[in-house]
Amino acid sequence: MVQVALDDLDYKILAELLRDGRASFRKIAEKIGVSVSTIVSRVEALEKNGVIKGYIALIDPVKIGYTLSAVIHVRIRHGKLLEVQKLIASYPNVHGVYDVTGESDSVILARFKDREELSTFIKTLLANEHVERTITYIVLDTIKEEWRPTQLLEKMIKEEKI
Repeated sequence: MVQVALDDLDYKILAELLRDGRASFRKIAEKIGVSVSTIVSRVEALEKNGVIKGYIALIDPVKIGYTLSAVIHVRIRHGKLLEVQKLIASYPNVHGVYDVTGESDSVILARFKDREELSTFIKTLLANEHVERTITYIVLDTIKEEWRPTQLLEKMIKEEKI
């Protein structure tokens, strides 16, 4: 993984886009105190370098029926880790697959409409000949769930590193 060199202005632009991804370049330029053309060229460079991966609407999964969240630890037979992880990542309920250290080989974050859907998912995993076992944790309450690094950027700005 290659890290992209960013300067203070890039971080300020990213912070503004994280606050409001629909903000116009003019509004961002006014807030930061630079020209619109500077914002346009910087955003294009951030997109080209893969820093900005895309623009999305943040949807509350509970409001669209996905009320059950699960954290699933998976133990995978040696030699098949990447193959199984890629397969797991392809399932629509899965929104995170992590290669980890410890007792498990992977940790999966997924959402389901109900216990039956979760049960079917776990049984599908266990039917894979390369999956040795799973341990499933059902999320009782979500205290914090934020996929945008907004707070990290704001912390950097506050500490005057940006």
